[in-house]
Amino acid sequence: MKNYLNAYFDNFRGFSKEIWVLTLVTYINRSGAMVMLFLPKYLNDSLFFSLGEIGWMLGFIGLGAIFGNWLGGKLTDKMGFYTVMLSSLFLTGFGIILLMFLYDFAEICIGLFLVTAVADTYKPAMYVAVSNFTTKKNRTRALTLVRLAVNLGIVSGPLIAGLVIKKDNYDMLFWIDGVTCIFAITIFMLLVDESKVYKARKIIQRKEESLKKVKESVLHDKNFILFLFASFITAFLFFQLFSTIPLYNSKMLKLNEFQIGLLIALNGLLIFLFEMPLIGFLEKNNYKATKIILLGSMFMTLGFFCLLFSGFIPILVVSIFFITVGQILLFSFSNTFAFTRAVSGQEGKYLALYAMSFSLAQIVSPKIGYTIIESFSYFSNWLSMGVIGLVGIFIYYQLDKNINFETISKELEK
Repeated sequence: MKNYLNAYFDNFRGFSKEIWVLTLVTYINRSGAMVMLFLPKYLNDSLFFSLGEIGWMLGFIGLGAIFGNWLGGKLTDKMGFYTVMLSSLFLTGFGIILLMFLYDFAEICIGLFLVTAVADTYKPAMYVAVSNFTTKKNRTRALTLVRLAVNLGIVSGPLIAGLVIKKDNYDMLFWIDGVTCIFAITIFMLLVDESKVYKARKIIQRKEESLKKVKESVLHDKNFILFLFASFITAFLFFQLFSTIPLYNSKMLKLNEFQIGLLIALNGLLIFLFEMPLIGFLEKNNYKATKIILLGSMFMTLGFFCLLFSGFIPILVVSIFFITVGQILLFSFSNTFAFTRAVSGQEGKYLALYAMSFSLAQIVSPKIGYTIIESFSYFSNWLSMGVIGLVGIFIYYQLDKNINFETISKELEK
């Protein structure tokens, strides 16, 4: 046990001060993001909108996320991640507070779109920031550390929000959410020296002639486009974990809220205990990113095929385990792959497209899953997800082959 703990904490060593600041800021930001989690309840209980109207409003959140990621990527490449991150946190803080003063359907739709768009400009900038304060050897672990902060924030945020809502104080929820964004920006400004940001950049933007070539490279990088399709598929499967699976546990397996919460908590617990050691091991042994994400897609797909036999609780636990292992392998190394494909000076654009694939999946995954369940059955949905997962495996397999061929070709050119 002592050896495991030593090995576990070893994976948290070797990061710069800036990485720890980014991790802290991300945790504060995510733990404060309570409004979106309880938004449907607020809109229904306090403003008396119908479920159909709420569905449309949530759709505007998804559209805002897609636009925000795209805009964040462009702005990061032009202005630098420091300015984009600070602007995003500052404007989001005030934007969330202003949402509490909107009551009309159209006003709320526009407000949610704008706030989400501004908030999601943070993501590409944050990814580029992490990449600039790391080396090739610890980049994946650093991205994993930030993801760990996101997961911890998602766990602690609802606990705080639950205590606030218990007193029927939704207004306080908006204030806490907005103030935490502004608090996060204060921490970032105090602990990260802007002059060091640009010294820390290991890759400097090239001149106009080079940038012309770069602008063409995103759309002409067929392997990156292939990667985006595969990322969309695996994200599509992942979001079923928080939409159709809890509903299945409640309606079909008759589990109560506490039992459903325990199953979701199992996902977070496995990530907390094993993600950093596993990623540290894989990173130290220089395993290829494409092979790891291929393996991750296999685990995630296997998890959904297990759901075909999930009438037994132990099988359901095994399914959650496989999906979580797939999540760990996929998302940690996908971030790294996206950055390594990026051409100098356009990292934001590449990482924005990667983040947009997740935003799009978050919109369509629950809708398609619920439609299949309503039209056919839960069994049909799990089978459909398994088949979609097989398509993802094939695309990742093709990507791995293409990258191998690309590497050999470059070596022969030398």
